[in-house]
Amino acid sequence: MARTTPQTHGEILAAAARRFGVTGYRGTSLQDIAGEVGCSKAAVLYHFANKEAILTELMAPAIEVLRSLDKRIAAQADPASAQRVAAEGFVDLAVRFRGEIALLRGEFPELMQQPGFAHIQQISERLLDALAGRSARAPARIAAFVLLAGVAETCGEFADVPDEELRRSLLTLLRRALEPVN
Repeated sequence: MARTTPQTHGEILAAAARRFGVTGYRGTSLQDIAGEVGCSKAAVLYHFANKEAILTELMAPAIEVLRSLDKRIAAQADPASAQRVAAEGFVDLAVRFRGEIALLRGEFPELMQQPGFAHIQQISERLLDALAGRSARAPARIAAFVLLAGVAETCGEFADVPDEELRRSLLTLLRRALEPVN
């Protein structure tokens, strides 16, 4: 029998994360989340305005770290320093928040179209530019793009690898694959 009392914020967030992990963001409805918690859809809407608000709150800690990384990159005048800060910072973020990244695998392009995530696209473009060594050359930008996507995908796929081992492996790969900045 379903519970009828409103659930805590945390229970709803945890249920949403589980559902997003199983059926994806697009494939999960507010009713699915309510069913996971054992309450009504109205109880979920008591705590959150809509499904995007749930996702925004789930992703808030990762987004805050991404914003901080963006500021650290912007503070680097030297392209080589910006590339190093971007590589290390993004790997750290991806490893730390690999659970959140795994929830959204395959759905990033659609999510970037939502108003609450529009700023993430701009930060991603600056991160790409820094990883490319602030170069306009296609090979540098292609490598940076592939590496960004690959790091995110890898962190979601290798959940069983210890954080430090994953971080070390990813940084080694990035250092080999990125064009050196003169």
